[in-house]
Amino acid sequence: MSYKVIFSDLADKQLNKLSSDVQRRIISTLKRCRIRPHTHVKKLVGSEYYRLRVGDYRVIMNIVDNRLVIHVIEMGHRKNIYKKAA
Repeated sequence: MSYKVIFSDLADKQLNKLSSDVQRRIISTLKRCRIRPHTHVKKLVGSEYYRLRVGDYRVIMNIVDNRLVIHVIEMGHRKNIYKKAA
């Protein structure tokens, strides 16, 4: 079974602002991550969320195992994303 990926409104806006090359890389990485997401992500310290590394960009997400859902909360460049998530 593969997980379903759901984007929050904020994550959808942030994805649309990125260049098309970066958008393709993030989407293809999320597609690969759907089968076994815990092997691709790391847990954020002091938070219930996970991070997915895509080059210089990070995707902050929540994984709901009992419903097979990956909820993408936000994404952005690594120099800015952790200031928002904290």
